[in-house]
Amino acid sequence: MDPPTSWDSLRNQVSYLFRFFSSFLLDHLIPTSWDSLRNQARKLEAQLDEQMHLYRKVVSLKVDSANDNDLESSINQLLKQLQQVNSQMQAWVSSGGSEIFSHTLTRHQEILQDLFEMDGVISHAQETMKALVFQRSTFGGINSKLSNVASRLPTVNHILSAIKKKKSMDTIIFSLVASVCMFLILIYWFTR
Repeated sequence: MDPPTSWDSLRNQVSYLFRFFSSFLLDHLIPTSWDSLRNQARKLEAQLDEQMHLYRKVVSLKVDSANDNDLESSINQLLKQLQQVNSQMQAWVSSGGSEIFSHTLTRHQEILQDLFEMDGVISHAQETMKALVFQRSTFGGINSKLSNVASRLPTVNHILSAIKKKKSMDTIIFSLVASVCMFLILIYWFTR
């Protein structure tokens, strides 16, 4: 085999590897063109949308918290990546990009802001749910303790039932007084 063919073959392989690694770097590590940045932002936004949808399903089904934590960390990682891409897009526009690029950047920044706000709302909702669960357990404990005390001490039970009767009697008397007053007001109004 003659040497020029092997050199040509080697040169083709090196050329292929160079194109492959340059393509990989441009697509995954160092996006240098506006289109690659925009495509990367779109891909991250789509992944975030999918992860948020999955997270809503997991939370609504009340599945174990290990899945919640994995999804939360995945969503946070994607948000950080999207923020980095938006920063690179901002640098691209600042270095002399056209007005169309500026509008596209603004749209991607608004999407990122919406996603951060949604993440904040989800975090706040989780904290509220935890507080409500704690309150439910606290009040459930108080109710069971009161029932336990009432069953142990018949006089306390008797006092509690007397309070309930008095309360219902007061409600009935108040309703009757209000009805009589309304009736007298109507009679006065019609005779005037």
